[in-house]
Amino acid sequence: MVIAADSAGLADGIAPSPSAASLRGLDGVNLFLAGVLSGFGPYVATYLAERNWTQQSIGFVLTAGGFAGLLSQLPGGALLDAIRSKRMAVALGAGMVAAGALIIEVSPSFPFVLAALVLQGITGGFLGLAITAISLGLVGNAALADRLGRNQRFASAGGVLATGFMGFIAYFLSYRAIFIVAAALVVPLLLALSRVQPLDIHFGRASCIPDHQGPSPPPRARLRSLWKIRGLLIFAGCVFLFQLANASMLPLAGEAFAYNEEAFSSLIVTALIMVPQVIVAIMAPWAGRRANTWGRRPLLLVGFTALLIRALVFASTTDPMILIVAQVLDGVSGTMLGVLTALIVADLTAGTGRFNLAQGFVGTISGVGASLSTTLSGLVAGNLGRVAGFLGIAAVALAALLLLWSLMPETHPSNRSDYL
Repeated sequence: MVIAADSAGLADGIAPSPSAASLRGLDGVNLFLAGVLSGFGPYVATYLAERNWTQQSIGFVLTAGGFAGLLSQLPGGALLDAIRSKRMAVALGAGMVAAGALIIEVSPSFPFVLAALVLQGITGGFLGLAITAISLGLVGNAALADRLGRNQRFASAGGVLATGFMGFIAYFLSYRAIFIVAAALVVPLLLALSRVQPLDIHFGRASCIPDHQGPSPPPRARLRSLWKIRGLLIFAGCVFLFQLANASMLPLAGEAFAYNEEAFSSLIVTALIMVPQVIVAIMAPWAGRRANTWGRRPLLLVGFTALLIRALVFASTTDPMILIVAQVLDGVSGTMLGVLTALIVADLTAGTGRFNLAQGFVGTISGVGASLSTTLSGLVAGNLGRVAGFLGIAAVALAALLLLWSLMPETHPSNRSDYL
């Protein structure tokens, strides 16, 4: 279904003109991939809590999956800079996610759940990176902000539809059935991927070398040159703290509902997941346009501030309705980080041929933060209570905001001299 060859096209000196079929196919990939992934995350934590797993055990398997993902980020990014077929990477990652979902459904014991989450985590090394590389290869740097906004819109729409459907499945059937649905959604994902034409994906452009022509790999800067880009290192630190605060917030809330035997807990968790996805679907294209007019930094500040306020709300109440409303802030944060991360990395690595490796670097740092988040918050909440867990999250969110405010430069190309 997926041809293992992407061809070089026109350089960015000529406006990229990918076919409508390729652009619609990429829309479908984002839509269905979000559905596949919606079977993991908070649903896994709630499902395991329902089966009387301890907070420590849940934190351990989630952390193991996160570490598997972060260990594969750098090699995955380097591989994507070198290989021509980004579509094959997406197909492989989707198959691995489906396999992980089926393993959890068939045998939800500790060793099998651990193996499934590690398998699913490994896909983080190349699945999301490959979709971004395809986007850049199709439309080029100049149109990347708008394309990333569109990617986020379709991903969020897919997440909303799939999460709503899976929430009703969990309520009327069981949490276990969610993982069958997640695996089944891989089929339409691969069909959408087949519509993305290899000839439309410019090999050099997908690595931030738009002028490269021919079948050979584009020239790339030395590896050590990436570590000299000050803005990239600061941004990675900001993302680390953001994920250290953000990743465990929703799983911690879901576990609390399960342990307290909250009525309609599955529907509450579903609403907590769906609200931010609706906000992202609405806001993402707007954020992509504003990133080109306002710059990147103001939008990042909005997203990081929303994270801090949300953590304080979660610490102050257990009322499901208030928490659901507060998830609007998660949608704001998700929009800003989702649209801007790859865009900022592209700004900072223009002309290096190391775009995907730099994505992998930022993804690794982000994964470390997310993995530590679930374990540390689980330990704090397990020993000191849920309020202490959320207050700790708020403290980390404040540190992230202060780092961003004080050190992170604007990376829009018009301000390039400020960060190189």
